Amino acid sequence: MSNIIPSPCQQRCQLDDAGESCLSCRRTLKEIAGWPGFSDFEKKAVWNRLLALPPLGQCKQCPACGDSFTCRAGAAADECWCARLPHIMSVPAGGGDCLCPACLLQAIASQPPADAQG
Repeated sequence: MSNIIPSPCQQRCQLDDAGESCLSCRRTLKEIAGWPGFSDFEKKAVWNRLLALPPLGQCKQCPACGDSFTCRAGAAADECWCARLPHIMSVPAGGGDCLCPACLLQAIASQPPADAQG
């Protein structure tokens, strides 16, 4: 009996701007739709293609709340989600790390308005 080959699906489906592949698992629509009927050979071919891709980002843990999140700073042809937000703080020196999306948005919201910072 053969082992079941797990799906690459990460349950966080989001299509790219072209609507051709998932930004989470990186499978094409054809691979996603065909997965249930694929042979083991075809499933292994999909996995081999995915594993050969450059990494999307780095899994990190928020120092404020402890939640895990993905940082894409320095990832190939992609920028981190935080690059689109106002720059209110730098990454802490001495081994600190960036905040998760929820904590960073909270930190941004708690900042005084720009005209009040005088």
